[in-house]
Amino acid sequence: MVRTFADRPEKISVSTLCQWANLPSSVFYYSPGKGKRGAKPSTHTRTKDGLLVSNEQVLNDIRTSLGREFCCYGYHNITDDLRGMNYVINHKKVYRLMDENNLLLGKVIRANGKREFVKFRKIAASYPMEYICLDIKYVWVEGEKRNCYLLTIIDVYSRKVIDQIFQRSIRKIDVINMFRRLNSIYGIKGVIIRNDNGSQFIANDVKQYLRSVEAKQEFTHVATPEENSYIEAFHSIIDREVIQRYVFTDFLDAKLTFEAHREWYNHSRKHGAIGRITPQKKWDEYEKKKALVGIMFALLDKAEAGNAGEQPARNNPSNENDPEELPFVAPSGSFENHFCSHT
Repeated sequence: MVRTFADRPEKISVSTLCQWANLPSSVFYYSPGKGKRGAKPSTHTRTKDGLLVSNEQVLNDIRTSLGREFCCYGYHNITDDLRGMNYVINHKKVYRLMDENNLLLGKVIRANGKREFVKFRKIAASYPMEYICLDIKYVWVEGEKRNCYLLTIIDVYSRKVIDQIFQRSIRKIDVINMFRRLNSIYGIKGVIIRNDNGSQFIANDVKQYLRSVEAKQEFTHVATPEENSYIEAFHSIIDREVIQRYVFTDFLDAKLTFEAHREWYNHSRKHGAIGRITPQKKWDEYEKKKALVGIMFALLDKAEAGNAGEQPARNNPSNENDPEELPFVAPSGSFENHFCSHT
């Protein structure tokens, strides 16, 4: 109404019209802004130590909590988990973060495709990089009042730790990068990979990468850690030799400790399940046997090629005018019999 009278030929001021309409002039001139109403959401979260942590890090911790087997927490339980990790955070912010990233209970995006579960509980590996196992272990860092995560991949034949990362959070891209490193060093084509049903392992991107390099991924059944007993046994070693004996002052202290333990485990610690030798020695012994077998076959092939090349000269006389052909007398023992009798 005020605008209608203000546009008439009889010029009446807006302030006068607002007085007639009993309307504050600020209401007349108000123009709503773009975007959501209210204050902008915070981009960081404070810890009890006074540190500011980005919301992306908080989301990583939320995903890690939800990635635990059987975990079906809503935002209230996740809020308690985060507070246990030293965050100062309320349930409303947790709800917003989970809602924006499809992490609320009932809104979780499930992995597509059929999973192939293990058929045999016990693995009988006959050479390195035939079977590998991996899993994540929680590690409490006292200096930071929170859990960090240790992801380890071991070779079943030798029990050697072939890759390991220690981080504040572990996502599917971290798992893919580990497999990329293994593929560049050892080659994982045809390798059978056994893991549980954690969210990092069932992710579609992880399964797609393993299919692209022709590796076979198999999943343990729910509530059956004994199907992944090799990595569980390694975790018990970690717990006994490291976690129960050390109090970590910060993340770096824990990281360096696990790196030192990996070196000790692979090269110095004797393992009873593989004949009381170190995992690296078990691996090296197989490589030496493999090299010897390769040399044997190379010598056999060379000997056979030499015999095949000499045979026509023996059957054909060197002098066509010679009426008699000297017969070829084979040696008493062939090279093959001689070589095999010594091996």
